[in-house]
Amino acid sequence: MKQRRSALCVALCAAIVATALLSGCMSVTLDEQRSTADDAAPSAATTPTPTSTPTPHVTAAEGTQLEQADEARAVDVLARLPVKGRAPTTGYDRARFGQAWLDADRNGCDTRNDMLGERLTDVVLRPGTRDCVVESGTLADVYTATMIAFVYGDGTLVDIDHVVALADAWVTGASVWDIKKRAAMANDPLNLEPVDASANRQKGASNAASWLPPNKSYRCTYVARQVAVKAKYDLWVTGAERAALGRVLTSCPDQRVPEDSGAPTSVTQNITDPYDEPVIKTPAPPSGRSVYYENCDAVRAAGAAPVRRGQPGYASHLDREGDGLACE
Repeated sequence: MKQRRSALCVALCAAIVATALLSGCMSVTLDEQRSTADDAAPSAATTPTPTSTPTPHVTAAEGTQLEQADEARAVDVLARLPVKGRAPTTGYDRARFGQAWLDADRNGCDTRNDMLGERLTDVVLRPGTRDCVVESGTLADVYTATMIAFVYGDGTLVDIDHVVALADAWVTGASVWDIKKRAAMANDPLNLEPVDASANRQKGASNAASWLPPNKSYRCTYVARQVAVKAKYDLWVTGAERAALGRVLTSCPDQRVPEDSGAPTSVTQNITDPYDEPVIKTPAPPSGRSVYYENCDAVRAAGAAPVRRGQPGYASHLDREGDGLACE
């Protein structure tokens, strides 16, 4: 009896072990098949639905780049420009922005020819000018969307426009600059564009509130450049000007300001403001004299002409005839 019970237990145990082994093998086989099928062609039924989207890690440097990219939008730069009224035009003169045109970058060529050589096509340079003077070329004018055959000496064809007019700059901050900063702005490629002369002269000293390029497809680029120049040189905008710039940018909210030219905001040339009064040193009178006049103009300016021998201020260099009566 005991022998049969032992045999039965052995058989039962063997059956249990065999069943467990078979079940494990089948489970592994099914898992492998399911895994293979998932890798080969995931179905809608077996593809898990993510519950959330992981937030990518942004480094400090990347964050700065993103911030700078946002700041490059013209509408954002415009929003940071100060808004003030126009300052008086008193004292404005083109000469107060330096000579036209200066060799601001010291490459041996003046700024006008630099711009013509850069923006025109089919350029012919005048021999013997160190490849500076542009004799002829073709301009694809951005203001009028026309082609212009430029020829040196014909002033009715192409002007170099100051995108922010110099007179406009004067009344929005430039009047208090020194001439080296004004000359830098007047020769900065960021603020320069070769254009149809007629269109440029119609613009004159206008800002965006009173003039925009006839070529409507260029207006977003145009106002973005004005915004960039005013930001670079710390100029302000008037209320009407800001509204006009904003209206244009409404149609192109992602318009970026152009890349800076890299030109400095002050030239290195030794130039002086022609309106700065020279300091005139009045020579001291010779020893023993209480009054001394450099010339007859000084005598007349003092109301002392004519001056006679023996009177204060008389000197032989004033008496050309030697008759004792000077500056008669």
